[in-house]
Amino acid sequence: MSTLSAAREQLVFRQTHAQPGRHTAVSPANSAMRHLSYGRIRLERGMPAVEFENGGQETGLIVLAGAAAVETGGRAVELGRYDALYVPRGSRLRIHAAASADLAEFSAPVARAYPLQVVRFAEVLGDAGLHFTAGGPASSRELHMLLGKNIEAGRLVAGFTVSQPGHWTSWPPHEHAALLEELYVFFDMPPPAFALQLVFNDAQDPEVAALVRDGDAVLMPSGYHPNVACPGHRVSFLWAMAAHEESTGRQFGVVNVLPGFDQGGSGLERGRK
Repeated sequence: MSTLSAAREQLVFRQTHAQPGRHTAVSPANSAMRHLSYGRIRLERGMPAVEFENGGQETGLIVLAGAAAVETGGRAVELGRYDALYVPRGSRLRIHAAASADLAEFSAPVARAYPLQVVRFAEVLGDAGLHFTAGGPASSRELHMLLGKNIEAGRLVAGFTVSQPGHWTSWPPHEHAALLEELYVFFDMPPPAFALQLVFNDAQDPEVAALVRDGDAVLMPSGYHPNVACPGHRVSFLWAMAAHEESTGRQFGVVNVLPGFDQGGSGLERGRK
């Protein structure tokens, strides 16, 4: 395998949701990410709880299915579907589920300790700066910002996007490599649904042009990164970003649009601070 092929292979991680328990799928140790790590916590009857310490990493948790209770910092927080929790560095966490739960875990190293913060999905839905529709006739999608301008954090920004069937998202193509690295995690896309994900700095020679399905993750350390759902199905994905510069680089929606597609802005302006 060539050096270029090896670098590209690190940008696509398959079936990251497959194992029960807590598993780290992506980190700077095994990928092109400099700061951002992503893992999955699946709790079920045979594995009802996990415990861990996050050391020098701030942690973001998002519940994708079921319900979970998180004990940390002397508090016990009940989380339902699409609720999120920001956990400061230097924390010990115990996460357990009465039945089953599926959580995404994102983390990044920070120098400061920011406060523990709970984000309720119901409150996000009621805030036009956190939940909004972007795009046009063939690129309409809903954005949900869970860990964004609504919380205090060092590097992490996270939320999820759901398209209309057959539509493009992250359109017009944009990039933000000077400020943030990013990854997508595809979820709630039961078979036979799939999408096509592109990542490119040069449109003539994309780093990624891959079919993606439920549980797959695609990394965007740099480059434009549009995707498109197959007809009759939607694309649904978590997006998580880590700022290169703690605090000052943590800016959602500050992007460069691909020249030639930049007449109407990025569509992300409502999510800015």
